Amino acid sequence: MKNKNKFIGVNFGGHDTSATLLIDDNIVAACEQERFDLLKHSRSFPLEAINECLRIGKISINDIDEISFGTDIFDLIREVYLKPALQDESRLKFLIKDIEKIKIFLNIEKRLRELTGFKGKVNFLRHHMCHLASTYYPSGFNNALVVSYDGMGEYETGMIGVGKNGKIRVLHDKVHYPHSLGLIYSAITFYLGWKHHCDEGIIMGLAPFGDYNENIPKQKKTYIDVFRDIIYQTSPLNYKINLDYISYHKKRDVWISEKFTSIFGPKREYGGKITKNFKNIAAALQKRIEEVVISQLKYCNKKYKKKKLCISGGVGLNCSLNGKIVESKIFDEIFVQPASGDAGISYGAALLSSLKNKNKLKVSKNHNFYLGSSFQTNEILDSIKKSKQKFEKPRDLLMKVANLLSEGKIVAWFQGKSEFGPRALGNRSILSRPFPETQRDFINKKVKFRESFRPFAPAVLNEMREEFFEINQESPHMLIACNVKPSMKKKIPAVVHVDNSCRVQTVTFESNEKFYLLIKEFYAITKCPVLLNTSFNVKGQPIVNTPKQAIDCFLSTNLDVLCIGEYLLKK
Repeated sequence: MKNKNKFIGVNFGGHDTSATLLIDDNIVAACEQERFDLLKHSRSFPLEAINECLRIGKISINDIDEISFGTDIFDLIREVYLKPALQDESRLKFLIKDIEKIKIFLNIEKRLRELTGFKGKVNFLRHHMCHLASTYYPSGFNNALVVSYDGMGEYETGMIGVGKNGKIRVLHDKVHYPHSLGLIYSAITFYLGWKHHCDEGIIMGLAPFGDYNENIPKQKKTYIDVFRDIIYQTSPLNYKINLDYISYHKKRDVWISEKFTSIFGPKREYGGKITKNFKNIAAALQKRIEEVVISQLKYCNKKYKKKKLCISGGVGLNCSLNGKIVESKIFDEIFVQPASGDAGISYGAALLSSLKNKNKLKVSKNHNFYLGSSFQTNEILDSIKKSKQKFEKPRDLLMKVANLLSEGKIVAWFQGKSEFGPRALGNRSILSRPFPETQRDFINKKVKFRESFRPFAPAVLNEMREEFFEINQESPHMLIACNVKPSMKKKIPAVVHVDNSCRVQTVTFESNEKFYLLIKEFYAITKCPVLLNTSFNVKGQPIVNTPKQAIDCFLSTNLDVLCIGEYLLKK
């Protein structure tokens, strides 16, 4: 271990703070701070995440060669605060109101050293370069187009590059704040009554219920007409946000302008009625994002002739968009980083630290993102006993759970290492049979406590994916939406959305042995190779991370069964 290079990447300064540990070019651990402080999309300094990475790697902070933050703090302050403040009085006021945040940025290195005792080198890297690295190097695509779209980095709001032979060359990074696909999506999320930088996925799920071609009430334009005015392209790779419609660049916690509300009406308050107007707005937003991104990708494909695509950045979590990219057949195959949001910045920062110090990094297929906390059998048993709940240890656990699922039981499934990223991929999952359709409604209402229209994902045996779904590539991380085959819809109605789409997770023996074998047992009983899979949490809370959290969530919801390690708890 002494001769191996050891790097930690950190995301801090915004949402989804995280840490990633790389040892000798191998990602050993990646942890999100929200799993420890229980603040969803946590903005806290990721001290517990760093410490957990060290624990998993069985090393101390003194063994680390370098720690890299995935943001060039000084460039961010200069470009987002200082320069605009010299030209615009409203931006000067914005700077003054954000002065405490600026102080936090300037004290990041000092804070890291005080909290961890780290005495080595600290580095600051470009945000979007970290995004690009996080998706290119584990993709397995040696020669590929590499893209990142999100809210903002230092001041860039996206980046397009080419990855070839282990090196990334930036092709385009000229779209700058406040022009941002990620921020306009957050602005509309806020307008529609949900939390920005948190609930954007809800808007994606709402969009299929709307019609972007309908006329806006009391207007002569359709919803998509206006959104093409809000987001307009100025060249094949450049777009702008019409600043007449937004206010997030001038004042915090307002997001949209009076012009926007004069056209679409007042903001929806949380819990308010979801009208046809709001559904149509969601549909138009989603459609326009798809139009802009796919237009850029088609242009890049024609100019650079790459057959593979690597996606990262928060917009990369939009599985509907990713599905449209696959459906368009612009590329032979795509890879979406499972932690495409800012949590993945730490992953890219660790990789770039290695590259910077060794000048070489191999591209290899590494789709294992089970990189978080795990617990020994004795630790799990100790938590169960402390809960004073009855439990059993079945001789054939998988067969027992598969039978319970076939009977309609809803099973919380806690196994192995936690996943890195927002999707539960079969280690911190809530599982159910994918039929009847009422199974979805019950889980939304009685288990997850969330909106009734929100869909669930099908986890399918990879070898049977094309029998059920219209998808011609693996989708191991639940980040590509596709259509269900018409003949199969009636077999799995609880995982089919209103537009006949499904956010598929393809499962192989190699990717997750235990989960794969469970689905196979379920298939043997029901002749259905699909399970409904959703994250093991309730609305507004992070995915459970520890045995105690798993047991507490099980006891406080309408879950029927908890399978935790080798043990079963039932109600």
